[in-house]
Order: sequence, then C-alpha cells, then structure tokens
Amino acid sequence: MARTDSTGSTWRYRWARRQNERRLRTFRSAEGEWRRRGDDLRRLRALAEQCHGSTGAGHGLPLELDADEVVLRVVPAAQLVEVRHNAVLPAPDLTVAPQVGRLRQRLPEGVRATDAGMAVITSRRLVLLGGRGRRDWAYARMTGLAHDPHAPVTLIQVLDRRRGSGVLLPPDAAPDFRFVLSLAFADAIEQRATVIAQLDELIAEHARLRPSRPGIATPGQARLSALIPGGRRTAVVAAALVVMVPVALANSGPDPDGTDTAVAATPAPVAATGVSKAPRPGSAKPGRDAPTPERRCGAPVNPMGYDFCGGERISEPARDVCEHFDCVPGFWKGRGYLVQCADGKVSLAGGSPRACGTHGGVRRTVWG
Repeated sequence: MARTDSTGSTWRYRWARRQNERRLRTFRSAEGEWRRRGDDLRRLRALAEQCHGSTGAGHGLPLELDADEVVLRVVPAAQLVEVRHNAVLPAPDLTVAPQVGRLRQRLPEGVRATDAGMAVITSRRLVLLGGRGRRDWAYARMTGLAHDPHAPVTLIQVLDRRRGSGVLLPPDAAPDFRFVLSLAFADAIEQRATVIAQLDELIAEHARLRPSRPGIATPGQARLSALIPGGRRTAVVAAALVVMVPVALANSGPDPDGTDTAVAATPAPVAATGVSKAPRPGSAKPGRDAPTPERRCGAPVNPMGYDFCGGERISEPARDVCEHFDCVPGFWKGRGYLVQCADGKVSLAGGSPRACGTHGGVRRTVWG
C-alpha cells in the first residue's frame, strides 16, 4: 500500500523522493569535481618540488646547452605562432593553478602558425626547434607572457622583437607545459619557493571548499505549488488571471450604437463578392494580444524569475536556487551577489576579486 501523510495523499512522498534524488546527484557531481581539482593541485605540488631537469634530457637534441643549463620538458609536436599586429602582453607572473575547462585546438584571432617542430624548456630559455630554424625566448629578456584560456597557445614578448610570438601545443600537453614554463621562469628569478607556497595556499583553500552533503527533504516540506506544472510562477499567473478576467468582463459594455450583437462560435460566412467587412475603428489588430515568451536571456527555467537580462542584483537568493542553477562548491559561503562563472556555474561572491577564481572568472550577473 502506498504511504500517505495525515491528509491521505501520496504526492508529498513522491516530491520528497525526487528532491532527494536531485540533491544527491548535484552533490555527487560537485564532490567529483572537487576531488579531481584536489588531485590536480597535489600533482602540481609534487611536480614543483621534483622538476629540476637534467643535462641528460638534452642528449640527442640539436641544441647546444650552456655549462649550467638543464632541460626540464620536451614537447615533440609544437608550432611556432606569431601575432600579426603589435600587442602589449601582461608581464610574466608566477600565478599557477590547474586548467579550468578543456582547451580547443584552434588559433586565436590575429595569430598565425609559421613553423612546426619541437618545443624545449630549459632552465634559461624556451626554444622551438622548427623546420625553418630555431626560435629562442630567454627568460632574462622576457617582458610579456600570456596563456590563452581557451586555446593551447602561449604568447611571449622579449626585448629584441617588436611583435609577440609563441607556441601552439597539443591541448593535452599544454597545461603541464605552461606549469613547467612558470617553474623555469620562477627558477630564473629565484622564486620557486613562491610557487610552492602559492600551491600550498590553493590546496588549503580547496580543502575548506569541500561540498557538504545536502539535507534530507521530508514530505512535510512539500508545497502545494509542486502539484502545478511550472511551480510557483504558474500559480501566480493563474491567480492574476482569476482577478483580471472578471474586471475585463465588467469593463466590456454594449456596442456604442445601443444594439446587442450575438456572436456565433463559428466564423461568419464570407460574402460572395469576396469583400470582407472592414474592422471597426479602434479594434485591436490581429495577433496583437499574442502571448510574449518569458524573458530569461539564456538562464534556466526557475520559479524565482532569475535571468541574465537585467534588473536588480541578488544578494539574498532563494534557498532552493541550487535546485535550478548549477552552484559552485561552497556556494553559501559567498558574501556578495549572484553571478555566473565562465564554466556555467553560479556563485554568490559577485563583487569580490576572487569570485569564480577557480571557474574561469565571472561571465555575467544573475538578475532578479
């Protein structure tokens, strides 16, 4: 026999089961992503301590090394790229973090490939051994460095060249290549300890952001709006129609000429001449009262009415916001307003410089 509550209904139990299944799926997805990022951080931490290179790694390469120069990483398949127009790249820094999202094998606008060969990271320089020659980027002469967040392209500026150039790598090899390049640059300025300290800080912060297991939904928490397709918004619209329809009928009176006209349920016959009766002045044009689709500007359907179109910032979102939007781990620890990150998740840390820091940065604001 189906379980019922005190009113004899079973829909509350079905609602609770669906809610608990949805919450568990969301939790497992967030926990899986949290574990993957933790594994990446610990792997980078180990690499930062163990990657010191060796002179033996350069044996067999058509590259002459200096007396105290060692090879840290070799990528066999790489391409030389050049920037078509002059651009100012940000100064090299020691910011390191696991790659967020998958890189796509494509060239950014304004960048072209001019050669192909082998990329070699040494303790003093980055070298591309191409079919047309060799290109060196010495760390001591490096003035700009930029890793494209969407493509496996690293652009570099040095003192003796007007235009920037760099390397295009296989997407799977690019994240580790970028990290080792940061380590090599840190070694050149004697700052490897800074990189390790930064990774320790990221690991500690990541441990604090572990997703918490969701609470259990009970049948007593079910609302009557759950019985209506569309939820609370549909109930509000229906209530508004109940009020508006009688008002509209009360405001509609007899025709101005004082005659009552009976309107048939079927269309009126058309005259044989094919000339239709002209509409009465002031009557609405056909199609003017057609319903307007709900405005969301790409936001998921939700009963709160949140969208990406505009309005007011949301500092205190509804408690069930994460049942309709994909929230970041530790969502409720945010102390700002609701924003969407570059990877599609939403965060409550809008306005903070660290908002969506591990999710590709802030993409846009969620409005209410």
